[in-house]
Amino acid sequence: MAEIVVADPIYEDEGHTNTNTVTTYTTTPVTMSLTTISYGYHDHYVPEPFESERLPPTLEYEIQRFLRVANLIGKEEPRVAYLCRFHAFEISHYMDRNSSGRRVRQFKTSLLQRLEQDEEATIRRRKEKSDIRELKHVYHAYKDLLKPGGDALEMSSISDKERWTNARYIAAVLYEVLEAVTNAAGPQALADRDSNHTKFEFNILPLDNGGIQQPIMQLPEVMAAIAAICNIHGLPSVQDFQKRGTVTDLFDFLQYWFGFQEDNVANQKEHLILLVANKHIRQTHPKTSNSKLVDGAVDELMIKFFKNYTNWCEFLGKNSNIRLPQVKQEAQQYKLLYIGLYVLIWGEAANLRFMPECLCYIFHHMAYELHGMLTGAVSLTTWEKVMPAYGGQPESFLNNVVTPIYRVISEEAKKSKNGTADHSTWRNYDDLNEYFWSPDCFQIGWPMRLDHNFFCVQPSNKPKAKKAPVSHNTVEDRRKSEENKDDELRATTEEIHEQKWLGKTNFVEIRSFWQIFRSFDRMWNFFIMSLQAMIIMAYHDVASPLQLFNTVIFEDVLSIFITSAILKLIQAILDIAFTWKARGTMEYSQKMKHVMKIAVAVIWTLILPLCYAKARRKYTCYSTQYGSWLGEWCFSSYMVAVAIYLMTNAVDTVLYFIPAVSKYIEVSNFRIWTVLAWWTQPGIYVGRGMQESQVSVVKYTFFWILVLLSKFLFSYFFEIKPLMAPTKQIMKIGVRNYEWHELFPKVKSNAGAIVAVWAPIIVVYFMDTQIWYSVFCTIFGGVYGILHHLGEIRTLGMLRSRFHSLPHAFNVGLIPPSLRNDQKKRKGFFRNRFQRASENVKNDVSMFALVWNQIISHFRSEDLISNRELDLMRIPILSEIFSGVVHWPVFLLAYKFSTALSIAKDFVGKDVSLFRKIKKDKYMLSAVKECYESLKNILQVLVVGNLEKRIISAIVNAIEESIERCSLLQDFKMKELPALIAKCVDLVELLVEGDKSHHDKVVKALQDIFELVTNDMMIDDSRILDFLYSSQKIEGDFNDIAPQLFASFAGNDSIHFPLPDSGTLDRQIKRFHLLLTVKDTAMDIPANLEARRRISFFATSLFMDMPSAPKVRNMLSFSVITPHYMEDIKYSEEELNSSQQGVAILYYMKKIFPDEWKNLAERLGCENPDELKEEHIKEELRNWTSFRGQTLSRTVRGMMYYREAIKLQAFLDMSKEEDILDGYDTTGKGNPAFSAQLDALADMKFTYIISCQSFGSQKASGDPHADDIIDLMKKYPYLRVAYVGEKEEIVSDKPRKVYSSLLAKADNGYEQVIYRIKLPGPPDIGEGKPENQNHAIIFTRGEAFQAIDMNQDNYLEEALKIRNLLQEFHQHQGRRRPTILGLREHIFTGSVSSLAWFMSYQETSFVTIGQRLLASPLRVRFHYGHPDVFDRIFHITRGGISKASKTINLSEDVFAGFNSTLRRGCITYNEYMQVGKGRDVGLNQISKFEAKVANGNSEQTLSRDIHRLGRQFDFFRMLSCYFTTVGFYFSSLISVIGIYVFLYGQLYLVLSGLEKALLLEAKMRNIQSLETALASQSFIQLGLLTGLPMVMEIGLEKGFLTAFKDFVLMQLQLASVFFTFSLGTKTHYYGRTILHGGAKYRPTGRKVVVFHASFTENYRLYSRSHFVKGFEILLLLIVYDLFRRSYESSMAYVLITYSIWFMSITWLFAPFLFNPSGFSWGKLVDDWKDWNKWIRQQGGIGVQPDKSWESWWDDEQAHLRRSGLGSRLIEILLSLRFFIYQYGLVYHLDISQQSKNFLVYLLSWVVILAVFLLFKAVNLGRQLFSAHYHLWFRLFKAFLFLGVLSIIFTLSMICDLSLMDLIVCCLAFLPTGWGLILIAQAVRPKVEIIGLWYFIRVLAKAFDYGMGVILFAPIAILAWLPIISAFQTRFLFNEAYKRHLHIKPLLAGTKKHK
Repeated sequence: MAEIVVADPIYEDEGHTNTNTVTTYTTTPVTMSLTTISYGYHDHYVPEPFESERLPPTLEYEIQRFLRVANLIGKEEPRVAYLCRFHAFEISHYMDRNSSGRRVRQFKTSLLQRLEQDEEATIRRRKEKSDIRELKHVYHAYKDLLKPGGDALEMSSISDKERWTNARYIAAVLYEVLEAVTNAAGPQALADRDSNHTKFEFNILPLDNGGIQQPIMQLPEVMAAIAAICNIHGLPSVQDFQKRGTVTDLFDFLQYWFGFQEDNVANQKEHLILLVANKHIRQTHPKTSNSKLVDGAVDELMIKFFKNYTNWCEFLGKNSNIRLPQVKQEAQQYKLLYIGLYVLIWGEAANLRFMPECLCYIFHHMAYELHGMLTGAVSLTTWEKVMPAYGGQPESFLNNVVTPIYRVISEEAKKSKNGTADHSTWRNYDDLNEYFWSPDCFQIGWPMRLDHNFFCVQPSNKPKAKKAPVSHNTVEDRRKSEENKDDELRATTEEIHEQKWLGKTNFVEIRSFWQIFRSFDRMWNFFIMSLQAMIIMAYHDVASPLQLFNTVIFEDVLSIFITSAILKLIQAILDIAFTWKARGTMEYSQKMKHVMKIAVAVIWTLILPLCYAKARRKYTCYSTQYGSWLGEWCFSSYMVAVAIYLMTNAVDTVLYFIPAVSKYIEVSNFRIWTVLAWWTQPGIYVGRGMQESQVSVVKYTFFWILVLLSKFLFSYFFEIKPLMAPTKQIMKIGVRNYEWHELFPKVKSNAGAIVAVWAPIIVVYFMDTQIWYSVFCTIFGGVYGILHHLGEIRTLGMLRSRFHSLPHAFNVGLIPPSLRNDQKKRKGFFRNRFQRASENVKNDVSMFALVWNQIISHFRSEDLISNRELDLMRIPILSEIFSGVVHWPVFLLAYKFSTALSIAKDFVGKDVSLFRKIKKDKYMLSAVKECYESLKNILQVLVVGNLEKRIISAIVNAIEESIERCSLLQDFKMKELPALIAKCVDLVELLVEGDKSHHDKVVKALQDIFELVTNDMMIDDSRILDFLYSSQKIEGDFNDIAPQLFASFAGNDSIHFPLPDSGTLDRQIKRFHLLLTVKDTAMDIPANLEARRRISFFATSLFMDMPSAPKVRNMLSFSVITPHYMEDIKYSEEELNSSQQGVAILYYMKKIFPDEWKNLAERLGCENPDELKEEHIKEELRNWTSFRGQTLSRTVRGMMYYREAIKLQAFLDMSKEEDILDGYDTTGKGNPAFSAQLDALADMKFTYIISCQSFGSQKASGDPHADDIIDLMKKYPYLRVAYVGEKEEIVSDKPRKVYSSLLAKADNGYEQVIYRIKLPGPPDIGEGKPENQNHAIIFTRGEAFQAIDMNQDNYLEEALKIRNLLQEFHQHQGRRRPTILGLREHIFTGSVSSLAWFMSYQETSFVTIGQRLLASPLRVRFHYGHPDVFDRIFHITRGGISKASKTINLSEDVFAGFNSTLRRGCITYNEYMQVGKGRDVGLNQISKFEAKVANGNSEQTLSRDIHRLGRQFDFFRMLSCYFTTVGFYFSSLISVIGIYVFLYGQLYLVLSGLEKALLLEAKMRNIQSLETALASQSFIQLGLLTGLPMVMEIGLEKGFLTAFKDFVLMQLQLASVFFTFSLGTKTHYYGRTILHGGAKYRPTGRKVVVFHASFTENYRLYSRSHFVKGFEILLLLIVYDLFRRSYESSMAYVLITYSIWFMSITWLFAPFLFNPSGFSWGKLVDDWKDWNKWIRQQGGIGVQPDKSWESWWDDEQAHLRRSGLGSRLIEILLSLRFFIYQYGLVYHLDISQQSKNFLVYLLSWVVILAVFLLFKAVNLGRQLFSAHYHLWFRLFKAFLFLGVLSIIFTLSMICDLSLMDLIVCCLAFLPTGWGLILIAQAVRPKVEIIGLWYFIRVLAKAFDYGMGVILFAPIAILAWLPIISAFQTRFLFNEAYKRHLHIKPLLAGTKKHK
């Protein structure tokens, strides 16, 4: 032990005087105990691993590597392992002397015990004389392994790469230990080891010297990139500035000058090298320049990285600080430095990455400093050499630049109160970033002034402005130490300057429905003016467009521009009101523009009405030429005013049709254009220049002209014009007698009736554009689908008929042009895609066959097909394939040979006719030829006797001569063919078995065949028999007994049986046997529906237009990232067999996927795998089950297919014919060097990262999820996991959390951290998912980026098309290249439940036909979730792939599309590639998902992105944007509002008596317009908006007959009920969120098991969204039906209100209808008990809403508690509608005796008050008497009851109170009570003050209990009928019944006995 410490053994701890603390660095305390303890088992010492994974968080990073290496080498080198552990103990001790960190004390204790145990045992096994020598010996042994050909250690069982990685890892750690021991490192050095230890971990490129021999490092492009990065020639020295280390490359230079973190530098160095290398290889340059980086690659990166920066500089009028020298050699170095500086800033920016212009600001100043240092420039302010403002100390950039801004973000986010605070009270990411869109941002300065208002986070009206806290090691300290004049001046200024909160920037998200009008004002103005114009036209009874030129009509129509002026005034007022809180950051010019706009709007609002009133009917007329169609034309001064008013619109119209000019004006920074655009443009950085090409503009203009024309024609002729005559009649009627007390009797023209009649029409008018859009979307989407060849191969029958063309299509689509003969790209729809396919087949099939076999093999490994199906579907790859002989898969040839046999057997005619008949079917001809050749080849190998060979040769020659002479039918008897085939089958079966004991049977089979051919088939067999007999006669001269043909004789075998062991021969025999025996048709193989779907789509996609595939080496590189939080990774053993709601997951999966379960059993070689206990079987079961759920393991498997596809395609790029013959798998295993090259190319092109946000905490807590993630990394070595690490640092003996972004991989069987990049704080400031993606995005690589959710899947055959897809980034779409590539999704969860089926079809139609139309022609596709592929560099320089502000960016994905479009990106959609997607399968899960989406759309409505798109798009593109985003939800809300408007209007007419007058006096029976309007509403209600596109898409992909059948079946399975119910979900959450907020992420669980939901759960979930509204609509219908007059037609009533009845009943009972076992009596009884328990349970603090009604009720009002005053007032106004019942109904009571006095209404309130007092008395009596005076309390209640009865009896006798009056009173007073509850909730603080809140809560509980009983009663009644439960199960699980699945056991949850 003496060698460990050779320096001074004692170091005093200056900071502590605690005598219990060990303060020496010597090992004496340890060795004393070690030398005094003796163990008797040292000679038999067997070391065990020491725990190295679950370590204290404060120590983990510093010591884990030493403990891991100790475990790895413990058996071979126990002493070295001991020294590693001892070194770890020393580090841990000096890092935390007092063991104050979490779990440190326990760890030290256990490690010390282990050291004591190992001391004596390991020193005896030491091989050298001292520990240092032992260490050196082992270190050099492992170091030798790193040298090429090194074999110092025996590791033959490990692959070369793993062997090298292990040696590298161990050697690096041993070097650290050796260095510490040799140099006697002190405590401080040990404590600082975390920043100084040798970097041995690497991600993709091993950039140290030891990794130079790795294949990826030998690639010329990588070598060229590294050489360029390492070119430091001419750089200024850093030795005087940074006295540590030496500069070896450009990144070291940047690190030392600017203080970036080491791991950030290492990460971004690899990032840039890979980027440059991939760009370099695609540049066209001579081969001799491969080793030198071409300028084109760097130039392309410069343009992409700094496009946003240069635009930003131009926008702000600043000069770019990217300055390049004139010398070409130096220019490349400068470019790489600038790019490196940017990626280093970006890589360390943490949450600032969501603020791209903030990064531009930072880069702008640091680039200036960099250029100054490179050129030795002198600062104009200090007259000193330009130096970095923050120096190059470690973590200087993080502490001084990132952290201050991060603190601002964090403090502002805290003010949001987790997203519940009003948006105007805090600044989100966009507000902070947009501050850098103004020149004012440069006032922050550089170094940044922390006293600037930007860093103030509290409004100035508070007592003291709060400044964002900053870390101690910040620029503030540096300023104080420098003490220059600028600081003094700043300090002086600070005394007189008080910080103030800047407030919002450019936009304020205000909760108001006015946001919809404000964002899409042009659309609303257009619709309102069009409505006015149509009403005027209908009033004048215009029937022809020519009538508009009538002067009077024309002038009246022009009055719409008065309305336009008023609307523009409203818009101007709204603009000022809504941006008021952003005035602090608004430029003066923008404020002036707002004032001027409102002034101009006021002027026009005054001028136009005055001109109209003054000049009406006063015309100046001119006569035109005789015969002109115009005749005499007249105008007035008003018309002239209108013409002037429209001049600006005329300019806009001209510019609309010349988009290039309008784009130039918008993006130009020339003063003249900025002045001209000042009035119309908002003056912000984004949203400029979004115009599309002329062709695109024409396309979507044509689309919308058709939509609007259809809408206006329908509205005019079917809604507005028919209503004009009844309106005129209503206005003429004078109603005198009302049936209630009319509050406004003097109102003329029956205005109330007109409003009641017109209101539903107007509401529907503003909604039905969505319907017409859906209709034309269906038509256009279908046409586009046909043009893109969608559904060309829909069935396996179609696949079979066109399979011969697949190889050619495959080669044209997926093989690079340089590798195929046919290099012509397919163009045009009416092209002959299959021309000359057969001629090129010999060149096509080899590669296709290889890929096809790989696809089929993966089907087998996924258990989609059986072994038999695998054999039937493979294509044999034989040498003949290169000469044109194709052996098609057996499933195509199945039954073909037997068919040909049947034809030939009975054929009568000539040979030519027979041959022609067989040749008609190329598969039949192929089968015949192959069978014939196979039999020949088998016999050639099998028969070895000379005689037998000659005989067989003679027979073959005879057959072939007959064929040549066309005399086969004459020379052979074809009727014997079946017998011959039967004999051949027997022979082949014996050969397949290969049993040596069957030798005689084989001989007999051959003899039978010979005899059959010669005796029965050959007409002239004399030649064969003569030959045989002559041969036997000759042999007889030497033997007394002649040998039998094919038999063995005298030890000589005539046949070689068993056959020689040859895989090729075995496969040929097996295939021959299948060809002879398989009778199935191709339609039945594969049997699995998923396999059929995948094959069909893959085949179809080959005929779609896609870019040509480049070679793998030239393809774009890309990354995939999957965010993961707490979702399932892989089902555990306990989860497989434990019941969830009574159903075990494994049991469930076995029932849902029975065929795949059988395939699994076959693959594992056992009948019931779940009964086996072997570990590998258990793991297989876990994988099999997890791959069928929505788990992370399924997603990882799917995404790793990309890597497999890349390697396969690289193999095709580099392989020769012999490699293809050997096969992909065989070549890879047999040629390690070749395989390593494939891995190197895959590493270059593909990276997959899982962003497991909680992995660190899960690992620390021992969560099994962490083990599952580590297992995934072990299973997929190239998988990377990024997570947030929480490390505790001991500062002043107190732990402090430090957050880092970590990237890990699996190495040596452990999880190994590659990079650890420190963060300024916890990263989860905003929405979870985008923050999770953002922290991991720095570890991604490549030029493209695919974001994948963890409930998605991928397939090998789809991954093969990724090269083609990435080439789309090079294709121009109109004006620009794509920045986001959209993909289609296949919903894989629609297999069992009908709800899952509905959801699957709905999602499928949206992600196909919907997005197809959005992308083209509408050009408004955004990002609708994954699996879109992003242009990575475009998006990382513009804010990332999502937005993360709390609440407002709840639907974070779509904001990436908004952001991309606003920043002049282009988003396309591609249908030739798809990925899998899981969806929710239960109603509650679906409803939560739809609620989340509706919440997200509400927040989108309020967002600045939607506002800017609505304002900056041209008119028709703006329409597309509206109706495809928030417009869909707003239209749905309007459709429901229309029902309320109609019903309350009818209620007003009925109760007031106006309906009677209209019917009797105006003879108005049925108003056609109302019926039309309600029919339009039902179009949305019944789900036809999604139904039409759904039918079209199913028709395209599966055939229209199938689509029609499916649509009918869906209706029979109550799809309309489902869609109507979903409508309620959307409208409730959309409307409530806009008014009150409350948007939040709603986890659905993503479970695959469908289970029963309790009545209580359904009531909690749907009470306010559906049940209350359903009861209200039902009450309206009942009241309307009770009081409508008998002279109104009942049929008309039914026709008008049937859809409303359907809606109300659906909203009330759908949750129970779609609830599995919803009508099971046993479950209903349990639900009733649970319901009563929930109602009665007391609430309070800590009681969850699912446990108590009180807690749930309080939680339901959360949105009101955070609402503003305006929202509460709106809520109160809406609640007033419930009082109309009481007001109207009390006048219809018999007791009122037809009195219309207002006193009747007041008396009704007295009754309500009496009822309330009665309940209050009962409640008070319960509190006072129920405990001690129970009898008195009962008597009291009896007295009250009798009193009420006596009052009712008295009133009935005296005042004619009837039973009907009591019913009507209930209908009147119940809504009033509910209205009072709603108002009380809105003003809860006031109600609590006056002490009535407890009574309100009791009243609310009574209402909820009553509603629950009403809902429960019919369900309980139906549950008595067994047929109802059976019917429900049938329609709910019809898809499962179609697949013959057993559903009842699943619902019952009972497992079968095995």
